[in-house]
Amino acid sequence: MHINSKTKIADLIKFHPDALEAIITLSPDFKKLRNPVLRKLMAGRTSIAMASKIGGCKPEDFFEILKPLGFVSDNSVQEQDLVLRKSLKEFVKDIETSHIIPLDVRAMLTEGNDPLKLIQRHIKELKEGQVLKIINTFEPTPLIKLLEKQGFESYVDLIEKNLIETYFYRNKPAESIQQVAPEGIDGDWNQLLKQYKNRMIEVDVRHLEMPAPMMTILDELEKLEHDKALYVHHKRIPVFLLSELKDRNFEYRINEISGTEVFLLIFKK
Repeated sequence: MHINSKTKIADLIKFHPDALEAIITLSPDFKKLRNPVLRKLMAGRTSIAMASKIGGCKPEDFFEILKPLGFVSDNSVQEQDLVLRKSLKEFVKDIETSHIIPLDVRAMLTEGNDPLKLIQRHIKELKEGQVLKIINTFEPTPLIKLLEKQGFESYVDLIEKNLIETYFYRNKPAESIQQVAPEGIDGDWNQLLKQYKNRMIEVDVRHLEMPAPMMTILDELEKLEHDKALYVHHKRIPVFLLSELKDRNFEYRINEISGTEVFLLIFKK
């Protein structure tokens, strides 16, 4: 298989199963790829060039470690990096600098606050021709997937290991964009608790920093038996997760006790 700095990690793993363990030897940061849920969410979007910045290594290190597995590098690293930068330029080529709206959510995340409402407010206020630039410490894959469904294109620019800029550009009229609203709040909560009594797996994600709560819940759901439910202790209603649950054919109920205490019951349809 011919590879270059734009090759996605998912393609490497698909071509040769031993590629995963080879990649992990390059950096401790890559151990997260052993988590099948995280791998599914991230590997398809992450190129060798992006992974190199995350892991503090070089694309050439990937080429060398993968060579014994049948991968052939074209060695055009600098050229490919220029292509990546050019694609960003193409993405915003018709946008004036004054029309790129920056939103830095790193401080909110450090304080343990969810920036979703702030992001949604900025999204709602975007005028035609404007681009929202989210400044973050990780690639916001759940947000990207959520906003793609609402008519947004995106581009992720990995500046350095803990500095990522994600651009969102609306390609549909504002009136066609629908805000995501959680469903299944309360409802038949007590009835379902009785139904799944002694058949619930409990997980507490209140102490985890984003995006770990979502990753933990999805990981538990991968192992969940069909006749059981996952009972989740959370600090807030996880809107990104709810969209992912629908895609994975899970049902859920939400019991919001307060603004900082939420319980979820998740089960197979």
